[in-house]
Amino acid sequence: MQTTSHLLMIRPIAFGFNPETAVNNAFQKKDNDWNVNEKAQQEFDGLVALLKQHQIDVCVIQDQPQPYTPDSVFPNNWISMHDDGQIVLYPMFAPNRRAERSKGVTDQLKEQFIIYSKVDLTGYEKEQLFLEGTGSMVLDRVHQKAYACLSPRTDERVLLDFCEVLDFTPVLFHAADKNGTPVYHTNVMMSVAEDYALIAPDSITDPAERDRVLQSLASTGKTVIPITLSQMEHFAGNALQVRNAGGQRFLVMSSAAFGSLTALQRQQLETYNPILHTPLSTIEQNGGGSARCMIAEVFLPLQQPHHPR
Repeated sequence: MQTTSHLLMIRPIAFGFNPETAVNNAFQKKDNDWNVNEKAQQEFDGLVALLKQHQIDVCVIQDQPQPYTPDSVFPNNWISMHDDGQIVLYPMFAPNRRAERSKGVTDQLKEQFIIYSKVDLTGYEKEQLFLEGTGSMVLDRVHQKAYACLSPRTDERVLLDFCEVLDFTPVLFHAADKNGTPVYHTNVMMSVAEDYALIAPDSITDPAERDRVLQSLASTGKTVIPITLSQMEHFAGNALQVRNAGGQRFLVMSSAAFGSLTALQRQQLETYNPILHTPLSTIEQNGGGSARCMIAEVFLPLQQPHHPR
């Protein structure tokens, strides 16, 4: 399945501008507001409420004050979960983000889901090689393709290791914003849903690579819905298709992303799924990530409920 109705989200406790990630995340801008964490919590709670209102199961885990993890609201970078019961742990660029993996999240997941095995790629951190989960890769889980734009956060060697272990085919390319800065995470310039892909084709700098990516999407029967570089900067590509308990599909994005779309693009997207959006401006500005980054999809098998005899 490409989509799931089970999501993991981490409620922030020390959210703020992270100078360790800002060195190569051009989407981050420092906000000197003293109550930035409080605002981020309100935005987080708003997104969780919106998802739950539409019968989407959200496992919310409250972050702990120690160790200090200003980006804990973006769990999709350090863990991915797969329907065969595997989880993958990823090597992270910023040292203070590596602590996010140590907070007992997987133990809490085991209360609801089955984890059979773990693929641990974190050893690459010693070699300064990184692959930041479903930020670095946009997975087509049905066709086993991993789309990835190479950047300081997305190393080819680690990506090929992931693809070999999990039997994915890599689709590699280079992408940059309007200033020529490499796009730090693939999931800000593209999103793969069941029947379509939202993508900023102009961000793919090499025409041959661009054609290869678009052909790969077309070969799997997906309608390509292009977005502009300006829309990418408003996080229009940082969207995620999810399901609810009844199997209805939705596209989740921020209000800034939604506001940047044209009427025609909205119409096109809404032929596939309603769009759910909520304001996330504090998280977007300080964290340089949006709705998709805040959600780790849980594809793990569910624990069977224990019925008393």
